[in-house]
Amino acid sequence: MLRKYLFLLLFALVLVACSDDNAGSEPNDGDETENGDTETSSETADPFSAYEEKITIAIGQEVDPSDTSLQDGDTPLDNQYTRHVNENLNIEVEHAFTASPSNYDQKVSLAIASNDLPDAMVVGPVELRQLVEADQIADMTDIYENYASPAIKEIIDSSEGVALENVTFDGKIMAIPNSQASADGVHNLWIRKDWLDKLGLEPPETIEDFKEVAKAFVEQDPDGNGQDDTIGLAGPDTTNKLYANFLESTNNLYGFDGIFSALNAYPGYWLEGDDGQPVYGSTLPETKEALSVLRDMYSEGLIDPEMGVREDSGESVISGNTGMFFGPFWMPYGPITDAVTNNPEANWQSYGLPLNANGEYTPHLSTTTTQFVVVRKGYEHPEAAMKILNNLLANESEFDPSIGGPGYYPLRLVYAPADEMEVTTVALREVLAGTKEPEDFYDMPAYKLLKSDVDSIHEIKLEPYDNTDIEHWDPEANLGQWTRAYSALVGTAPLVDNEINGVMSLIYSQTETMEDRWVNLKKLEDETFLKIIMGTEPLDSFDQFVENWNSQGGDQITEEVAEVVNK
Repeated sequence: MLRKYLFLLLFALVLVACSDDNAGSEPNDGDETENGDTETSSETADPFSAYEEKITIAIGQEVDPSDTSLQDGDTPLDNQYTRHVNENLNIEVEHAFTASPSNYDQKVSLAIASNDLPDAMVVGPVELRQLVEADQIADMTDIYENYASPAIKEIIDSSEGVALENVTFDGKIMAIPNSQASADGVHNLWIRKDWLDKLGLEPPETIEDFKEVAKAFVEQDPDGNGQDDTIGLAGPDTTNKLYANFLESTNNLYGFDGIFSALNAYPGYWLEGDDGQPVYGSTLPETKEALSVLRDMYSEGLIDPEMGVREDSGESVISGNTGMFFGPFWMPYGPITDAVTNNPEANWQSYGLPLNANGEYTPHLSTTTTQFVVVRKGYEHPEAAMKILNNLLANESEFDPSIGGPGYYPLRLVYAPADEMEVTTVALREVLAGTKEPEDFYDMPAYKLLKSDVDSIHEIKLEPYDNTDIEHWDPEANLGQWTRAYSALVGTAPLVDNEINGVMSLIYSQTETMEDRWVNLKKLEDETFLKIIMGTEPLDSFDQFVENWNSQGGDQITEEVAEVVNK
């Protein structure tokens, strides 16, 4: 009996010793498995906890060389965003590579082809599928379940399953999806209203009105400098597209999206044909008609003659040479803030125009999920990428975009309820009208910037509060908050004040044949349409394009799209 008690006592001491050893070890967010994947424990997961010892994450990042918003001494790798990640999470961000917006996708493709990935990076739907098929990225299922913050999960859930469906392969979550405001997919018409007023013109409601305004802007010296240097309508630069498409359905800058939709043309989108089956909008007669209109406008000098070769069409907006362009609500985060800083009388206003022949505003609409954060398979801390995303959403209101645009935040994905900007616009109007108090909007955590929006609006908006012309603002009082408020009260106003008869694409992802054929088909489309508009190919080359598109894989792709849609 004594030997039995001695054995039990010895066993208990061993257990205590093992327990003490474990208690003295550093907490570990994940354990490595034999194949290099990381398993996480829900018992230790904390979406916002800092690491006890500093870790590093090497990322691929898009850096716009034309963005001059960084304050003196800051760099793309040392700024308010990277310092915040370092201080809050004890994560040191490094750059595996950087690339301009026009070269980023190419850099990502090279990294995939060479199997030399950064620890984490942002990719689009095409690259995501390539990475999954090459087995180069980590399974993020447990990471998402255990580390995604409640706010991010709430926003992703608001997509009604679309966001997670786009990153789920064979039942595994292979990337962290974004979920953004639907306003990002509507490309409004931005106009120099001070030019309209000077020339006695109204905002153009029809395509014919639009051409008349563009002609006046070119020929009647609206800037009053006595020189022939004004542009009626900006065109896409080397970074952007003629129009958004089903794979890149948001945030197209300086394209002709509004002209196409006013002519009931939706190139780049999959639509329901007369027989109820899918058709590709770029192959339809309506697109040919729209190309004809653009071709005439270009030949008449109404469109920037340097379209397609400019490195940044925003420069002509900032310099005060351009009178109109198409873009999303957030253009004050782009060139408009600099344009107003250079010329406080530059009265850029946003409109849901032009309308179609029935007097309707019919823009194409986007999917709410367009970008994804992926993590290199074998990276020791895959949860770090999720924590960085949590940190941005929770603290975004602390950052000042006037001293470094949000594009400098590492691994930035946009997280917003689908109606975030419309809700913000209405809230600001109610606070300015005195029908609501700022405190009425404090308890809305998914609308992450709303509290700072309503708290600061009286600092920057001057009376009369219902007039958004530039002279009724004080940008110098708080330039960062002005940028945000101007995006809401001017940029988003057309989405609140107009009936939107938008058009969705039937799909926003690739089919199997697209993986091999789409790059070449898209190149064929882009080159043909640009040449038609610029007059270097006849309009009827459109018909040959349709024939070539079908024979080079378009027919098969259309069948595959039909299979997806009919399911």
